[in-house]
Amino acid sequence: MPGGELFAEKLGIPFVYTFRFSIGNTVERLCGGLPAPPSYVPAILSRQTDSLSFMERLQNIIFYAAMDILYHHALWGEWDQYYSDVLGRPTTLCETMGKAEMWLIRTYWDFEFPRPFLPNFEFVGGLHCQPAKPLPKEMEEFVQSSGEHGIVVFSLGSMVYNLTDEKSNIIAGALSQLPQKVLWRYKGRKPETLGSNTRIYDWIPQNDLLGHPLTKAFITHGGTNGIYEAIYHGVPLVGIPMFADQHDNIAHMRAKGAAVELDFGTLKTHDLVDAVNTVINNSTYKENALRLSRIHHDQPMKPLDRAVFWIEFVMRHKGAKHLRPASHHLTWYQYHCLDVLAFLFTCAAIAVFILVKCCLFCCNKCGRITKKKKE
Repeated sequence: MPGGELFAEKLGIPFVYTFRFSIGNTVERLCGGLPAPPSYVPAILSRQTDSLSFMERLQNIIFYAAMDILYHHALWGEWDQYYSDVLGRPTTLCETMGKAEMWLIRTYWDFEFPRPFLPNFEFVGGLHCQPAKPLPKEMEEFVQSSGEHGIVVFSLGSMVYNLTDEKSNIIAGALSQLPQKVLWRYKGRKPETLGSNTRIYDWIPQNDLLGHPLTKAFITHGGTNGIYEAIYHGVPLVGIPMFADQHDNIAHMRAKGAAVELDFGTLKTHDLVDAVNTVINNSTYKENALRLSRIHHDQPMKPLDRAVFWIEFVMRHKGAKHLRPASHHLTWYQYHCLDVLAFLFTCAAIAVFILVKCCLFCCNKCGRITKKKKE
């Protein structure tokens, strides 16, 4: 989105979303009808947990409201007009998106905090994960040479190709102080401080490395795919988030007790050394990572099978209208029962008005009677 749902609407066929998130849960809330009570459902990118203080709840409400206004008035205006022109009738992008039969969300309860869900929303987080395959011979030999100390896997994702010389030397210097062997996915210039225990690769079989029995920790930027591979294999994390959903992802894993978070902007050599030693030597991080892994694997269906089932379900039944909530047919004030509240408030106000008038009338009458008696 946007775009795919317009094709489906023009062709008259049902469509399914595969989704990670929208900023502030805006699309899921406004278009999908997914409930998100701001009292305990943190807004995406807020870096908050489900245990919110008064100020955090206030920030959550303000963030939700700001995102709603931004989407409606700044981001969707032109799309709404475009969709109306293409479809030949008044409509909006959000209305069109709301016709999705299923929303396949690429997370799961091992990662998410408990929250309300709808029957046409399904978690399929980790659908790309699979058991580890054997490593290339040269890589396996290097991994085995680590002995009892094991290895650390390091990747900042496919979008970070290079670092400044200063930052790469800080990182390489920290890695050189570790007793573990390190496999670092990095395409930049070789750092001067690179230690003999660290090897740099243009590409690494990340899932297979994380599933290797000698892997002790994963240094990651916090992308969803890497997070789920770590959960799948039960590997604790050192998170160095940079942008997009990465801060939020690491915040979730930190709250689950399976990660330590570092600030990339202020990162120093001793910070990285301390963080890696903490997640490796403090057994609670490994225990929590394994607990999340057990939760992830203890599902009635594998995530990929569940995604396939619901896509085929929509194909078989030409949609899944019976799973869509009635909220799609309500106005915003009906959804929040503001019309009912307004009616009750009016009734209460009228009742109070009549009661006050009656009291004043009775008081005045009693006053006149008393005055006549005194005369």
